[in-house]
Amino acid sequence: MFSVRSLAPVGRQQGHQILCSLRAQMGAARAQWLSSARAQWRASGEAELEPRDAVPYDVCIVGAGPAGLSAAIKMKQKAVEAGKELSVCVVEKGSEPGAHILSGNVFEPRALTELFPDWKERGAPLDTPVKQDKFLVLPNETSSIALPNALLPPELHNDGNYIISLGKLVRWLAEQAEELGVEIFAGFSASEVLYNDNQSAVRGIATRDMGIDKDGSQKPTFARGIEIHARQTLFAEGCRGSCSEEVMSTFDLRANAQDQAYGLGIKEVWEVPDEVAKPGLVQHTLGWPLQGGLFDKTYGGSFLYHMEPNLVLVGLVVGLDYTNPYLSPYDEFQRWKLHPDVSKHLEGGKCISYGARCLNEGGYHALPKVTFPGGAILGCSAGFLNAVKIKGSHLAIKSGIEAGAAVYDRLVQTGNLVGETMEIDETEAPIEVTEYQTNMDNSWAMDELKAVRNCHQAFHYGVAAGVAYTGISSFLLRGKEPWTLPSKGKDSDATEPASKHTPIDYPKPDGKLTFDILTNVARAATAHEDQPSHLRIKPEVADVPESVSYQVYAGPEQRFCPARVYEYNTDDADKPQLVINAQNCVHCKCCSIKMPHEYIDWTVPEGGGGPNYDNM
Repeated sequence: MFSVRSLAPVGRQQGHQILCSLRAQMGAARAQWLSSARAQWRASGEAELEPRDAVPYDVCIVGAGPAGLSAAIKMKQKAVEAGKELSVCVVEKGSEPGAHILSGNVFEPRALTELFPDWKERGAPLDTPVKQDKFLVLPNETSSIALPNALLPPELHNDGNYIISLGKLVRWLAEQAEELGVEIFAGFSASEVLYNDNQSAVRGIATRDMGIDKDGSQKPTFARGIEIHARQTLFAEGCRGSCSEEVMSTFDLRANAQDQAYGLGIKEVWEVPDEVAKPGLVQHTLGWPLQGGLFDKTYGGSFLYHMEPNLVLVGLVVGLDYTNPYLSPYDEFQRWKLHPDVSKHLEGGKCISYGARCLNEGGYHALPKVTFPGGAILGCSAGFLNAVKIKGSHLAIKSGIEAGAAVYDRLVQTGNLVGETMEIDETEAPIEVTEYQTNMDNSWAMDELKAVRNCHQAFHYGVAAGVAYTGISSFLLRGKEPWTLPSKGKDSDATEPASKHTPIDYPKPDGKLTFDILTNVARAATAHEDQPSHLRIKPEVADVPESVSYQVYAGPEQRFCPARVYEYNTDDADKPQLVINAQNCVHCKCCSIKMPHEYIDWTVPEGGGGPNYDNM
């Protein structure tokens, strides 16, 4: 956390040129980033780092996902319509917009239609309308029971929805944003939140220094990060975003919210023969392998979507409040594919992509306050996801629309636009755009979440109770019940000691339908240049891995991580040593949630690192 007094400000135009130059020269040419002055400074052996350049904007958005881009688009739409110069930038840690985006995804276009009523004419990549809905209960590994659609909650009816790649939609949104004048800087990680002198308001973010070796020394390619100062900083990093979590803690935004509940979604994309492809088919399942009976409390289910022209999107979502430390979400996913009602959809095909990402499942009661002095929380960073509907992208876009509209109106009303003056008025008092909270509270998005506000919590009493309550709530109560079901607490606290459970014997991968984890990680195209690990053990719980996690829980991080980042070296049986393979990380954020005592601090790596998803 830095005070704005220590900064080396430059004009917005100059700062924009610096950022563009850095972005253009990423990769092998990083050494050219440094000016001769910086090279001389480095050679002089100064102990302290040089000040970072600071670039002013009206609005800085962290995260080029559906929420962040929608906010940027909405602000610029209103600015263009009014003839105002509002400066908006988006900082994205992925190598390009969409590179870190992963979702099912059956997409509801309601919010997109609000943003772009002519999205079809603009060529939005919504090419596969849903034609058929199926919901199966899997009692075991061979049989299934199809539920009539009439018995399904209205949230699970997908008429008018589309099977899409959310990554492709995000790339399309980025194109629309840039056409409106939004400046998008991909490949830059927002590593620090900047506050004013008394820490009472956010003043922007700083991107991570680049060119640091594993031992912490500076490489010849070292380049200082950039500070972006903004009148409003909007955090749209997705579920469990590191800056978002810091801001929620700093301003106590979760004071009146239940603990957020999370799920881990694991997904593969398959290319199948034309005779197997059924574009428009949506299939969800409940039961095996996660639930073995009516009173099983393991939360989760599967999805299988056929997308044009011949792609099948398959995945499993596992609630991270599961109790058995021997459970492996990845291996559960692999053996789920062996069920005949799944494997027949992949027959003769090949897996072409793999990835994983955590998602919010707490719903309405787990939502934080979304505004604070100097900015706001958007989309999945706040928790806008409807677990009953198995959708969140439309809510993320809606939150972006409402945030963008409210922030624009407030900044224009206040005046002193950076887009016109090229500088921030340092005498301006911090602004909290509470209208965004009010507008979201009064929107259809919040009505949708209220209607199923107790459903996820009902599954804490078993799958039968959860299904029954969801049916009653969806058809009758619609969130108007006079009670609120409690949350279960933090997911990390749900794990039980290994002594209460027995190891699970998972089938070995066959290399055709099921795969070992490292084979799939290669399909995520994840990469991290030599650098210090971004997965750091918190100093105050440094003894937890070896003395608690391994000894009490049998090292569950070896199994819940979908990229085999964590393993224990047991050559010395009395002193197991945790090994962190940070280069494998696919940025799912599971380790920051499920670790015993939450002992991992998930920080951002250098920009451009992590997975490079194409069609997720």
